[in-house]
Amino acid sequence: MKFYINIFLVLLLVFSCSQLKNEEKQNIETTYVWEELIDPDLTHWDNYLSYKHQPGYDGSIPKDEKGEEIPPIGLNDSSYNVFTTFKQNGETIIRNTGEYYGCLITKKDYANYHFQLKYKWGDKKWAYRKNLLKDSGILYHSIGPMGVEYWRSWMLSQEFQIMEGHTGDFWSQANSAIDIRAYKPESNLDPMAHESQDFITVSMNSPYKNYCLRSGNYEKPHKEWNTLDLYCFEDKSLHVVNGEVVMILKNSRYIDEKGQDIPLTKGKIQLQSEAAEIFFKDIRIRQIDSLTQQKLF
Repeated sequence: MKFYINIFLVLLLVFSCSQLKNEEKQNIETTYVWEELIDPDLTHWDNYLSYKHQPGYDGSIPKDEKGEEIPPIGLNDSSYNVFTTFKQNGETIIRNTGEYYGCLITKKDYANYHFQLKYKWGDKKWAYRKNLLKDSGILYHSIGPMGVEYWRSWMLSQEFQIMEGHTGDFWSQANSAIDIRAYKPESNLDPMAHESQDFITVSMNSPYKNYCLRSGNYEKPHKEWNTLDLYCFEDKSLHVVNGEVVMILKNSRYIDEKGQDIPLTKGKIQLQSEAAEIFFKDIRIRQIDSLTQQKLF
């Protein structure tokens, strides 16, 4: 059975956007409207930068000549131009140079939503990634302090991977965990999402580790715009790439210092800067108020 589900069926069968109690009212939207999250001044976003990693970087925190840890660049430092905007054909586009590790972060927290953006790759790659695949990502349900994960770059969160050949993959960030419909891995293989499978737990402490491959590659050729849709309702989420569902996830949570599972169902959204140039446009979000398709969950 093919895993993917046409995006229009997702909209018709999976999600019921909020309807007004009196559907007979005239000239009023019966669904939640989109909130646009992109403008020339990026007023909906903060930005955070950690470091500019060099070839051979081993993942440890950089130190100065005295052997003391160098702090990350931090929040909203205007002297760096990693995230900028420009106009093209009347559209506002974000350029993320990728030169420094970090992210754009929504100023608001969100829960129960449909988040959508379009992206395409630029030409530049930096540091050790010059010979690797271009990389970025959407980090959702982001909570806690900045820079707790991966070279002090990102918040605790769940990741919808954006990567050449891997867009739609999942990574847990820090001590997050989630269950995914996926094939169990064997030997040194990674789990792979598929709707026919039972849910397995993906986290740093899981026997299946903290990574899962998407079900298939639906990315467009280099330099073309790709559309990503992220649906989150309560503890559940879907990763959708160019109209195709590539992953079904539920039981979003994180593990606290006592080893207890804590629900992770709302938070900020981060867009990663990860050593590759990438462009974003048409970033928007709207609320949803149910997730009803039993087949998926």
